Amino acid sequence: MGSPSRTPPGAHAWAPPSGSRRRRPWTPGPSKRIEATFGFIDLAGFTALTEAHGDFDAADTATRFAELTRAALAPNDRLIKTIGDAVLVTSPTPGAALDLVERLLASAAEEKTLPALRAGLHQGPAIERDGDVFGAAVNLAARVAAEAYAGEVLVTSEIAAVASERGIPVAEIGAVALKNVGEATVLSSLGFMIGAMESAIDPVCQAVVDRRAAAGQLCHERKTYWFCSLTCAAAFASNPQWHVGSKDKKDKKEKRR
Repeated sequence: MGSPSRTPPGAHAWAPPSGSRRRRPWTPGPSKRIEATFGFIDLAGFTALTEAHGDFDAADTATRFAELTRAALAPNDRLIKTIGDAVLVTSPTPGAALDLVERLLASAAEEKTLPALRAGLHQGPAIERDGDVFGAAVNLAARVAAEAYAGEVLVTSEIAAVASERGIPVAEIGAVALKNVGEATVLSSLGFMIGAMESAIDPVCQAVVDRRAAAGQLCHERKTYWFCSLTCAAAFASNPQWHVGSKDKKDKKEKRR
Protein backbone atom coordinates (compact mmCIF):
# COMPACT_ATOMS: atom_id res chain seq x y z
CA MET A 1 0.00 0.00 0.00
CA GLY A 2 1.48 3.37 -0.98
CA SER A 3 1.98 6.42 1.23
CA PRO A 4 -0.78 9.07 1.25
CA SER A 5 -0.09 11.87 -1.20
CA ARG A 6 -1.97 14.58 0.65
CA THR A 7 -0.55 16.72 3.46
CA PRO A 8 -1.85 15.72 6.93
CA PRO A 9 -4.35 18.18 8.48
CA GLY A 10 -2.65 21.09 10.21
CA ALA A 11 0.69 20.37 8.53
CA HIS A 12 2.38 22.42 5.87
CA ALA A 13 4.45 21.07 3.05
CA TRP A 14 8.08 22.21 3.38
CA ALA A 15 9.76 24.02 0.53
CA PRO A 16 13.18 25.65 0.48
CA PRO A 17 13.04 29.43 0.71
CA SER A 18 13.38 31.18 -2.57
CA GLY A 19 16.89 32.32 -3.34
CA SER A 20 18.42 30.00 -0.70
CA ARG A 21 22.05 29.16 -1.17
CA ARG A 22 23.14 25.64 -1.95
CA ARG A 23 25.56 24.07 0.47
CA ARG A 24 29.08 23.83 -0.76
CA PRO A 25 30.33 20.26 -1.19
CA TRP A 26 32.48 19.09 1.70
CA THR A 27 36.19 18.79 0.94
CA PRO A 28 38.70 17.17 3.29
CA GLY A 29 41.55 19.16 4.77
CA PRO A 30 45.16 18.64 3.70
CA SER A 31 46.56 15.21 4.52
CA LYS A 32 49.99 13.70 4.81
CA ARG A 33 51.30 10.21 5.37
CA ILE A 34 53.40 9.75 8.50
CA GLU A 35 55.36 6.94 10.13
CA ALA A 36 55.18 6.94 13.92
CA THR A 37 54.70 4.93 17.07
CA PHE A 38 51.10 5.14 18.23
CA GLY A 39 50.20 4.65 21.85
CA PHE A 40 46.86 4.29 23.57
CA ILE A 41 47.11 4.68 27.33
CA ASP A 42 44.15 4.55 29.68
CA LEU A 43 43.10 4.24 33.29
CA ALA A 44 42.37 0.64 34.18
CA GLY A 45 39.09 0.14 36.01
CA PHE A 46 37.79 3.64 35.27
CA THR A 47 34.18 2.43 35.09
CA ALA A 48 34.52 0.81 38.51
CA LEU A 49 36.11 3.99 39.86
CA THR A 50 33.16 6.04 38.58
CA GLU A 51 30.69 3.67 40.21
CA ALA A 52 32.59 3.69 43.50
CA HIS A 53 33.44 7.39 43.80
CA GLY A 54 30.98 9.25 41.56
CA ASP A 55 31.07 11.29 38.37
CA PHE A 56 32.87 14.34 39.75
CA ASP A 57 35.78 12.35 41.15
CA ALA A 58 35.99 10.41 37.89
CA ALA A 59 36.10 13.64 35.87
CA ASP A 60 38.83 15.02 38.15
CA THR A 61 40.84 11.82 37.73
CA ALA A 62 40.58 11.85 33.93
CA THR A 63 41.54 15.53 33.82
CA ARG A 64 44.57 14.93 36.02
CA PHE A 65 45.64 12.02 33.83
CA ALA A 66 45.51 14.24 30.74
CA GLU A 67 47.63 16.86 32.56
CA LEU A 68 50.25 14.25 33.46
CA THR A 69 50.33 13.08 29.84
CA ARG A 70 50.99 16.60 28.54
CA ALA A 71 53.75 17.07 31.10
CA ALA A 72 55.42 13.81 30.03
CA LEU A 73 55.63 14.75 26.32
CA ALA A 74 59.05 15.34 24.78
CA PRO A 75 59.42 18.00 22.03
CA ASN A 76 58.68 15.51 19.23
CA ASP A 77 55.89 13.65 21.03
CA ARG A 78 52.27 14.61 20.47
CA LEU A 79 49.06 14.23 22.42
CA ILE A 80 46.62 13.68 19.58
CA LYS A 81 43.47 13.58 21.71
CA THR A 82 41.90 12.54 24.97
CA ILE A 83 39.05 10.04 24.81
CA GLY A 84 37.34 9.92 28.20
CA ASP A 85 39.81 8.10 30.43
CA ALA A 86 42.24 7.37 27.56
CA VAL A 87 44.82 9.29 25.57
CA LEU A 88 46.22 8.77 22.08
CA VAL A 89 49.84 9.84 21.75
CA THR A 90 52.41 9.60 18.98
CA SER A 91 56.19 9.50 19.05
CA PRO A 92 58.59 9.60 16.10
CA THR A 93 60.34 6.32 17.01
CA PRO A 94 59.75 3.26 19.20
CA GLY A 95 62.54 4.42 21.52
CA ALA A 96 60.92 7.81 21.99
CA ALA A 97 57.59 6.11 22.71
CA LEU A 98 59.18 3.88 25.36
CA ASP A 99 60.70 6.95 27.02
CA LEU A 100 57.32 8.70 27.00
CA VAL A 101 55.53 5.74 28.55
CA GLU A 102 58.21 5.37 31.21
CA ARG A 103 57.95 9.06 32.16
CA LEU A 104 54.18 8.85 32.31
CA LEU A 105 54.20 5.67 34.41
CA ALA A 106 56.67 7.24 36.83
CA SER A 107 54.62 10.40 37.30
CA ALA A 108 51.37 8.44 37.59
CA ALA A 109 52.90 6.21 40.29
CA GLU A 110 53.36 9.32 42.46
CA GLU A 111 49.64 10.09 42.25
CA LYS A 112 48.20 7.93 44.99
CA THR A 113 44.58 8.45 43.89
CA LEU A 114 45.18 7.63 40.23
CA PRO A 115 44.17 4.15 38.98
CA ALA A 116 46.83 1.97 37.44
CA LEU A 117 47.61 2.70 33.80
CA ARG A 118 47.69 0.25 30.92
CA ALA A 119 49.10 0.88 27.46
CA GLY A 120 49.40 -0.51 23.96
CA LEU A 121 52.06 0.57 21.44
CA HIS A 122 52.45 -0.11 17.73
CA GLN A 123 54.72 1.32 15.03
CA GLY A 124 53.39 1.93 11.53
CA PRO A 125 52.11 4.33 8.85
CA ALA A 126 49.03 6.52 9.13
CA ILE A 127 47.30 9.52 7.62
CA GLU A 128 47.51 12.81 9.50
CA ARG A 129 44.68 15.27 8.88
CA ASP A 130 43.30 18.21 10.86
CA GLY A 131 45.38 17.31 13.90
CA ASP A 132 44.15 13.72 14.07
CA VAL A 133 45.59 10.42 12.80
CA PHE A 134 43.86 7.62 10.92
CA GLY A 135 44.77 4.17 9.68
CA ALA A 136 45.21 0.51 10.43
CA ALA A 137 48.29 1.13 12.60
CA VAL A 138 46.30 3.46 14.86
CA ASN A 139 43.46 0.96 15.15
CA LEU A 140 45.90 -1.83 15.94
CA ALA A 141 47.47 0.19 18.77
CA ALA A 142 44.01 0.62 20.28
CA ARG A 143 43.33 -3.12 20.10
CA VAL A 144 46.69 -3.88 21.71
CA ALA A 145 45.91 -1.53 24.61
CA ALA A 146 42.55 -3.23 25.13
CA GLU A 147 44.38 -6.51 25.81
CA ALA A 148 46.55 -5.08 28.59
CA TYR A 149 45.93 -5.69 32.27
CA ALA A 150 46.15 -2.94 34.88
CA GLY A 151 49.76 -1.77 35.12
CA GLU A 152 50.78 -3.57 31.92
CA VAL A 153 52.38 -2.21 28.73
CA LEU A 154 51.78 -4.39 25.67
CA VAL A 155 53.68 -3.83 22.42
CA THR A 156 54.05 -5.33 18.96
CA SER A 157 57.23 -6.98 17.68
CA GLU A 158 59.20 -3.95 16.41
CA ILE A 159 58.82 -2.11 19.68
CA ALA A 160 59.57 -5.24 21.70
CA ALA A 161 62.90 -5.55 19.86
CA VAL A 162 63.87 -1.97 20.75
CA ALA A 163 62.84 -2.52 24.37
CA SER A 164 64.98 -5.63 24.57
CA GLU A 165 67.99 -3.73 23.19
CA ARG A 166 67.50 -1.15 25.94
CA GLY A 167 67.49 -3.79 28.65
CA ILE A 168 63.79 -3.55 29.42
CA PRO A 169 62.44 -7.00 30.40
CA VAL A 170 60.31 -8.39 27.57
CA ALA A 171 57.94 -11.33 27.94
CA GLU A 172 56.53 -12.55 24.63
CA ILE A 173 52.90 -13.57 24.96
CA GLY A 174 52.62 -14.99 21.46
CA ALA A 175 50.11 -14.50 18.66
CA VAL A 176 46.87 -12.99 19.97
CA ALA A 177 43.63 -12.71 17.99
CA LEU A 178 42.58 -9.07 18.22
CA LYS A 179 39.08 -7.79 17.52
CA ASN A 180 38.54 -6.78 13.87
CA VAL A 181 42.17 -7.56 12.98
CA GLY A 182 42.51 -10.13 10.21
CA GLU A 183 45.60 -11.98 11.44
CA ALA A 184 46.76 -12.83 14.95
CA THR A 185 49.33 -10.34 16.24
CA VAL A 186 52.42 -11.26 18.24
CA LEU A 187 52.38 -9.26 21.48
CA SER A 188 54.92 -8.79 24.24
CA SER A 189 54.57 -7.46 27.77
CA LEU A 190 57.21 -5.00 28.99
CA GLY A 191 58.55 -5.02 32.53
CA PHE A 192 58.97 -1.36 33.44
CA MET A 193 60.25 -1.19 37.03
CA ILE A 194 58.05 1.69 38.18
CA GLY A 195 56.59 2.46 41.58
CA ALA A 196 57.41 1.59 45.14
CA MET A 197 57.16 -1.93 46.50
CA GLU A 198 54.66 -0.59 49.06
CA SER A 199 52.10 -0.03 46.29
CA ALA A 200 49.10 -2.27 45.66
CA ILE A 201 46.06 -2.12 43.38
CA ASP A 202 42.60 -1.58 44.87
CA PRO A 203 40.64 -4.53 43.37
CA VAL A 204 37.41 -2.47 43.19
CA CYS A 205 38.39 0.84 41.55
CA GLN A 206 41.91 -0.14 40.36
CA ALA A 207 43.52 2.83 42.13
CA VAL A 208 47.16 2.54 43.18
CA VAL A 209 47.18 2.25 46.97
CA ASP A 210 50.09 2.81 49.33
CA ARG A 211 49.79 -0.09 51.77
CA ARG A 212 51.10 2.11 54.58
CA ALA A 213 48.25 4.61 54.12
CA ALA A 214 45.45 2.32 52.91
CA ALA A 215 41.92 2.96 54.21
CA GLY A 216 41.54 -0.72 54.92
CA GLN A 217 42.57 -4.26 54.05
CA LEU A 218 40.73 -7.56 53.75
CA CYS A 219 41.80 -11.16 53.26
CA HIS A 220 40.17 -13.41 50.68
CA GLU A 221 41.32 -16.93 49.85
CA ARG A 222 44.60 -16.38 51.75
CA LYS A 223 45.42 -13.20 49.83
CA THR A 224 45.40 -9.68 51.29
CA TYR A 225 43.79 -6.78 49.40
CA TRP A 226 44.23 -3.08 50.17
CA PHE A 227 41.65 -0.35 49.56
CA CYS A 228 41.73 3.37 48.85
CA SER A 229 38.48 4.00 50.74
CA LEU A 230 35.98 2.31 53.03
CA THR A 231 33.48 2.47 50.16
CA CYS A 232 35.68 0.20 48.06
CA ALA A 233 36.34 -2.09 51.03
CA ALA A 234 32.60 -2.48 51.60
CA ALA A 235 31.98 -3.18 47.91
CA PHE A 236 34.65 -5.87 47.95
CA ALA A 237 33.34 -7.43 51.15
CA SER A 238 29.85 -7.74 49.67
CA ASN A 239 31.07 -9.82 46.70
CA PRO A 240 34.82 -10.51 46.69
CA GLN A 241 34.71 -13.18 44.00
CA TRP A 242 33.18 -10.75 41.49
CA HIS A 243 36.12 -8.37 41.90
CA VAL A 244 38.99 -10.87 41.85
CA GLY A 245 37.65 -13.66 39.65
CA SER A 246 35.36 -12.06 37.10
CA LYS A 247 34.49 -13.91 33.92
CA ASP A 248 36.11 -11.19 31.77
CA LYS A 249 39.51 -11.74 33.37
CA LYS A 250 39.25 -15.49 32.88
CA ASP A 251 38.19 -15.08 29.25
CA LYS A 252 41.16 -12.80 28.54
CA LYS A 253 43.59 -15.29 30.04
CA GLU A 254 42.12 -18.09 27.95
CA LYS A 255 42.39 -15.98 24.79
CA ARG A 256 46.10 -15.44 25.35
CA ARG A 257 46.88 -19.15 25.69
